[in-house]
Amino acid sequence: MQQYFTETYPDPDSSGPKPKKRGTWRYALDILETLILSVLLFLAINAVSARIRVESISMQPTLYDGDFVIVNKLAYKLGDPSRGDVIIFRYPPDPDREPYIKRIIGLPGDQVRIADGMVYVNEVPLQEPYISAPPNYSGSWSVPEDSLFMLGDNRNHSSDSHSWGMVPLENVLGKALVVYLPVAHWQTLNPDTAAAAV
Repeated sequence: MQQYFTETYPDPDSSGPKPKKRGTWRYALDILETLILSVLLFLAINAVSARIRVESISMQPTLYDGDFVIVNKLAYKLGDPSRGDVIIFRYPPDPDREPYIKRIIGLPGDQVRIADGMVYVNEVPLQEPYISAPPNYSGSWSVPEDSLFMLGDNRNHSSDSHSWGMVPLENVLGKALVVYLPVAHWQTLNPDTAAAAV
């Protein structure tokens, strides 16, 4: 009697462990995790920095109307302001207005004098290659220990400390670091181009 042998294979649908499939819920969970991480990263970045738009000509030629600037909000929590820093602060006569952006000229305890188109700090004239034109006004000011004396680089077209007084340190919001838009205006803002004694 002739016998025939045939090989049999297990039915893949009926035996052995089935491979697990990634369900829709898993994809949804991945998306949710990504969104949460993105929000946390956004909040962390905003806790230490800000982005502002310049809306005046008072800082020309350093900053132009429409420039976008990155601000370091932790700069003065970790260190002290320096002469020449470009900073963002609340306008002292009306802190609820949009923040101002100007350059630090006088530090706490300084004596500032403006005469004959020159700015003097503690009777030392400042070298200021960044201004648009020498100031056409004069005056002298004593900077209190809790304040700063601020001027715009566009000296004759700037509302600043020469017209409304000092900026309390508590009004300072941060230090301007970089102009990032428009691309043609890209530059870093740092003490290397700051006010220096002659």
